[in-house]
Amino acid sequence: MARLTTLISILVTVPLISSSIIPILSKHQQRPLSDDDDNDTPLPLIIWHGLGDNYAAEGLAEVAEIAEEVNPGTLTYMIRMDDDASQDRSATFFGNLTLQIEKVCADLAVHPILSTAPAVDALGFSQGGQFLRGYIERCNFPPVRSLVTFGSQHNGISEFQRCGTTDFLCKGAQGLLRGSTWSSFVQSRLVPAQYFRDPMQYEQYLEHSNFLADINNEREVKNQTYKENLEKLERFVMYVFEEDETVIPKETSWFSEVNGTEVTLLRDRSLYKEDWLGLKTLDKKGALKFETTKGGHMSLSESLLKKVFSDNYGPYRKNLGASGEGREDL
Repeated sequence: MARLTTLISILVTVPLISSSIIPILSKHQQRPLSDDDDNDTPLPLIIWHGLGDNYAAEGLAEVAEIAEEVNPGTLTYMIRMDDDASQDRSATFFGNLTLQIEKVCADLAVHPILSTAPAVDALGFSQGGQFLRGYIERCNFPPVRSLVTFGSQHNGISEFQRCGTTDFLCKGAQGLLRGSTWSSFVQSRLVPAQYFRDPMQYEQYLEHSNFLADINNEREVKNQTYKENLEKLERFVMYVFEEDETVIPKETSWFSEVNGTEVTLLRDRSLYKEDWLGLKTLDKKGALKFETTKGGHMSLSESLLKKVFSDNYGPYRKNLGASGEGREDL
């Protein structure tokens, strides 16, 4: 298993949403944890996949195997909108993100193991990364200790991803996004539109964005709960793929602002300086990490994931600490 199966593709149908919960368990069933646990049982790991993927995909199963290998006894739960894998895949493209996150909050809150753990760890692939951040900000029960995101669109996208030559549904969605981005119809139904953010259309974005403008606390009235919940993280690691041509701009994975050829790094933005989300607070305590990895979007190696699992996940009382200043020089 030298390389992981690609975790990104284009979905094709409209989703249905069910409320049933079927967790994917590792080889060892994890018992509930409590605050006074002093054993080496790792925290459960929740994973939110990216656009066009589904919770039962082979690549995600391989990720769960690596989590088990690095931290034996890990319960891995794959977030899904439907137990039918094809419908779950569809929901990565069509759906209302507010309702989707509400569903995830409700599912995790009643899960017999996750809801009784003192905390969980979280891993977000592509758009799943900002969705997990939305979960943390809006409900955070069970609470997330450590969040790692790969190629996530934390500051939005200014272009929709390229479509295959014969992928007419993708091309139709792309046309819908470009022609009617800010309509209530698109903002409540087309998932990528809900994290579309073009600096040249900033006022329209603030007024109409169904998701990203809210969870990034960009509107005039700030949600203090969002800030407080994100500040509770012990570790927030953001990976950028150096050759990413799928996510435009790729610097969004570090919350950077890109306006034409001008790139404004997170630490130079008001979002950070005024600490709208608690990112400055996380940074000051050494919990915010800026990382890069070679390759295109979702080019993940087994060795990289092993390092991520070793450094950021594991037992509840593991001391994550501060492993030096995070870089932010992309």
